[in-house]
Amino acid sequence: MAFTKSFPKKIAPNLPPVWEEIALSEQEEKDIENKCKRQNYFLLDECLQASKSLAIKHSINTDENRTKIAIALFEKLASHSVFFKERAAKEKFEKLFNKNNKIK
Repeated sequence: MAFTKSFPKKIAPNLPPVWEEIALSEQEEKDIENKCKRQNYFLLDECLQASKSLAIKHSINTDENRTKIAIALFEKLASHSVFFKERAAKEKFEKLFNKNNKIK
């Protein structure tokens, strides 16, 4: 299923916006997911290193504690997959509608 996102398109200053639905192609979505996977791989590695450092610093250096810390860090930082897709859809929307339709 393709990723879609709706954005408001202003037609006239006094009228409510019309909502335009933007869909990423399968290839666009796949490219974004692959980029996100690569970034998440390196992010997880950084989280594992940071968790080890934090566990040693706070004298809680066990495998279980390092794992819990790494997971917490990773979940916080890696939750951007949808954000990347939304950003790509927004860029696509702006290319399609904001070039010639800028209203002041």
